[in-house]
Amino acid sequence: MKLYDTGVYLQNGQDIIPENQANLPVAKEEAAKNTIAYSILKAHNKSDNMEKLQIKFDKLTSHDITFVGIIQTARASGLEKFPVPYVLTNCHNSLCAVGGTINEDDHMFGLTCAKKYGGVYVPPHQAVIHQFAREMLAGGGKMILGSDSHTRYGALGTMAMGEGGPELVKQLLCQTYDINMPGVVAIYLKGTPRPGVGPQDVALAIIGEVFANGYVKNKVMEFVGPGVASLSADFRIGIDVMTTETTCLSSIWQTDEKIEEFYAIHGRPEDYKELKPGSVAYYDGCVEIDLGEIKPMIAMPFHPSNTYTIDELKANLDDILADVEKRAQVSLDGKIPFTLRDKVVDGQLYVEQGIIAGCAGGGFENICAAADILKGKNIGHDAFTLSVYPASTPIYMELAKNGVLAELIGTGAVVKTAFCGPCFGAGDTPANNAFSIRHTTRNFPNREGSKIQNGQISSVALMDARSIAATAANKGFLTSAEEFEGSYSEHKYYFDKSIYKNRVFDSKGVADPSVEIQFGPNIKDWPEMAALADNLILKVVSEIHDPVTTTDELIPSGETSSYRSNPLGLAEFTLSRKDPAYVGRAKEIQAAQKAIQAGQCPAEAVPELKPVMETIHKSYPDVDKTNLGVGSTIFAVKPGDGSAREQAASCQKVLGGWANVANEYATKRYRSNLINWGMLPFLIPAGDLPFRNGDYLFFPGIRKAVEEKADVIKGYTVDGDSLKEFDVTLGELTDDEREIILKGCLINYNRK
Repeated sequence: MKLYDTGVYLQNGQDIIPENQANLPVAKEEAAKNTIAYSILKAHNKSDNMEKLQIKFDKLTSHDITFVGIIQTARASGLEKFPVPYVLTNCHNSLCAVGGTINEDDHMFGLTCAKKYGGVYVPPHQAVIHQFAREMLAGGGKMILGSDSHTRYGALGTMAMGEGGPELVKQLLCQTYDINMPGVVAIYLKGTPRPGVGPQDVALAIIGEVFANGYVKNKVMEFVGPGVASLSADFRIGIDVMTTETTCLSSIWQTDEKIEEFYAIHGRPEDYKELKPGSVAYYDGCVEIDLGEIKPMIAMPFHPSNTYTIDELKANLDDILADVEKRAQVSLDGKIPFTLRDKVVDGQLYVEQGIIAGCAGGGFENICAAADILKGKNIGHDAFTLSVYPASTPIYMELAKNGVLAELIGTGAVVKTAFCGPCFGAGDTPANNAFSIRHTTRNFPNREGSKIQNGQISSVALMDARSIAATAANKGFLTSAEEFEGSYSEHKYYFDKSIYKNRVFDSKGVADPSVEIQFGPNIKDWPEMAALADNLILKVVSEIHDPVTTTDELIPSGETSSYRSNPLGLAEFTLSRKDPAYVGRAKEIQAAQKAIQAGQCPAEAVPELKPVMETIHKSYPDVDKTNLGVGSTIFAVKPGDGSAREQAASCQKVLGGWANVANEYATKRYRSNLINWGMLPFLIPAGDLPFRNGDYLFFPGIRKAVEEKADVIKGYTVDGDSLKEFDVTLGELTDDEREIILKGCLINYNRK
């Protein structure tokens, strides 16, 4: 794999020419317009400026831990009908096993909203969100926005993006998705994968090369080159969905007859469109990949970028396991003992669990290949278990028809319905100290469902379904699929559209205002949120120095998902696995803001504010309850990697959060979520931190600074009887984003 340190030109879709070696008759600016990404973005841009995009998406999609909050926000802002096709899937809270009726209440909310506003409702266990989108929504040259970070349909010629819920709210209110024209990086494929190598192996190899250096961060990954033709549609889809883990903005692939066949199989031949770059296309970078050189991979805990070949891991087992222990000390804050060295038995690494599931692993070809490797074998009767989750009921049906389902069950594997639970800790949580290998999307700390705050720890490594099956055939001892010496059956896929016709509610875009929305007792409205005050006092209530902080650490996944429809209920879990004292500290200082809103003095509600106010009054005597906001903030080095979930920001907001302070934001998604919930995305340079946890910060004239687009904002640490100055910046903000912050949140911005 080669990463170019300059931009490149791609000539005739085949030849890479580094920018510093090019002598072409076309200007760089014109060649940049010949990428597939540029053509799709241009077709969807509603502004007259291709540097400042205002995008309208063709379709929207959400699942059952995001659509309630999105629709509630849109309803508060005047929603009357869905202006574009909006699909509500139910693949996250589909177990309905936690919290009594609340999960199924969310589903009924979704069904009645689909009827009332003119949407599509996919019942639980029918399909995971992204497989349904591939089968029924994607189209060549189209754009889809989803409230899940793995919204990626580039392999099918659809540019898709995963964002926090407020960005979908904007689309529902006929507003636009506003971004600068992103850079486009060519992912140039050549060669053919070797036997035993699957899409997860290719994806992990890419992630391992580009995550840490930010090579594709907030850019579009455009897959081109002669190697694309060697990959089936399913194989391309399996690579594409994992591009999220590189922190890219989106992805798109050149299309060909294999993608045309995909649409034909799914009864939608009219949705195919041939996509390829122009004769000379310019890219801001290039990742050149020889598919034949990629070997079976493993991403060790606790990140998809912590990658090795399986052969490399086995040859350097003790050294790599020692490195994982060091990473655990950082990720788990040393709160609990962690080791994988006790999994080494006679020089082999033993794992207790295998999972093939979801939008990454649950595809037809992955499952069939796993069955081929396991044919005539069994997983044994020791600790090791294997669970398989087909990504949709049509896939499940075809596996039943062609005999693969029976073959898998005969090995001792358990085949379950379409469900995303193993991807975020709501299903198949391993035993304490157990090690799981998964063809899913992420392996963050506690992502598998264990709870460090309760003294529980298990961990996950990511692998391809083929090597998971080879490991299962070896009774749980880690094994590369390259050791499989048999053949692959290459089953043909047949899609049965009647399954969805019989179960999925499709309004055909027709709204029925007479339908009453069905609310459950856990579904709550958003609390009122104040506009940004003239001056701001913030108490630092959490300080995180991990290199990267994930959204799973900001608001845990798993059982908390059942409370995503209840803003205040969910907020009780904020930072619970990273900083359990956060919620209490945030509530204590929030009392001051509540006092201000009641016309009272904030220091009466929070006595420790009295000396803080006295110090501030020495330099700013006019600051009082009439022009002051009081709340909390957190510091994290690089927050927001991972999920698109808006609740990572909104939970801080409903607890009185007014800002984050960071050296860098890991993803555009998280920064956008902060802004849409009226929180200031402050940036400070890496190095000496001018404050510590528990300190009070004062930002005089903050409202004016936001209004006047100040490049640098002065802040002060309240240090005894003096103020110590430091600088923050906000980064680039659109005029609408500034107005959202000034008004306190997107709901206030849109409220009529």
